[in-house]
Amino acid sequence: MKTTDFSFDLPDELIAQHPSAERGGSRLMVLDRSTGNVSHHLVAELPELVSPETVIVFNDSRVRKARLYGTVGEGTEREFLLVRALSDGEHTTWEAMTRRARSLRPRAAVRFPGGRSAVVLGRRDMFVDLRFDAPLDEAYFAAHGHVPLPPYIDRADEHSDEERYQTVYAREPGSVAAPTAGLHFTPQLISTLEARGVSIEWVRLHVGIGTFLPVRVENVDEHVMHEEECELTAETAERLNRARRAGRRLLAVGTTTVRTLESAWDRDRERLVPFRGPTRLFIRPGYRFGAVDSLFTNFHTPHSTLLMLVSAFAGRERVLAAYEEAVRRRYRFFSYGDAMLML
Repeated sequence: MKTTDFSFDLPDELIAQHPSAERGGSRLMVLDRSTGNVSHHLVAELPELVSPETVIVFNDSRVRKARLYGTVGEGTEREFLLVRALSDGEHTTWEAMTRRARSLRPRAAVRFPGGRSAVVLGRRDMFVDLRFDAPLDEAYFAAHGHVPLPPYIDRADEHSDEERYQTVYAREPGSVAAPTAGLHFTPQLISTLEARGVSIEWVRLHVGIGTFLPVRVENVDEHVMHEEECELTAETAERLNRARRAGRRLLAVGTTTVRTLESAWDRDRERLVPFRGPTRLFIRPGYRFGAVDSLFTNFHTPHSTLLMLVSAFAGRERVLAAYEEAVRRRYRFFSYGDAMLML
């Protein structure tokens, strides 16, 4: 398949620049992936749209304020997105994403807020490796970092983004982008789902560049996903396996949850197994799902691996037809936009 097979026309004004006025106040399109039929609802109606026997699985990774501004040379300010700490054991060397990375000379010095400095160890494509003069901990990011809003949100991050670009159930920091499907859920909505008999389970995938990096090849099969760390514990795997044996369906909240569950799926034994480590799983049409029965997700960007994943789940033609209807009905798109439920 070609990357251009995942195109659709989207007016700029439908790209959400801010979240809904209240968390959980977004619209929800429901797509029946067996028929292609769609219906229109609100996220608050979710408890009435899923079976009480459903098991909903969330990604509880927490977004790190990983966007830092550093000064190079005599005063040139440059933005860096610190993607991950490299394995030096001390969190002093980081892989960072920056524009015009090749313009930075090896051993160039970069001054950062809080009196920190770093030197450039290496560079490749849009990445540099930075060695800091002291370890960077979560307190440093909280004090000096910026919320890593995606580039299609055409504004500076605001104080309100620290709350709204984070799920209410976020736990361990490590993501450089939000698992955005979860942004719609409130404690009240989760409590209502549980009161109706729905079970809640947790996995973890620290969102990295693998989730949002553009596909730059013409042939989809030539795209290589970057590694992202994920985890499904033994206890959670066993509960999910018991639920599946009892005929309960698994609803994944977000594509990162899908990729975690499918990375942990043992096709030979047809069961989930404990998994902790990197995944490069690239789900596109032709993929055979093992663990996931339903999907709650946002509307995704053209040509993205996320759109390819949901197309694999519900069929490319049906997904693109649903997206065309979403445009006609003025749904809001991308991270701060509306949601879709695929049953």
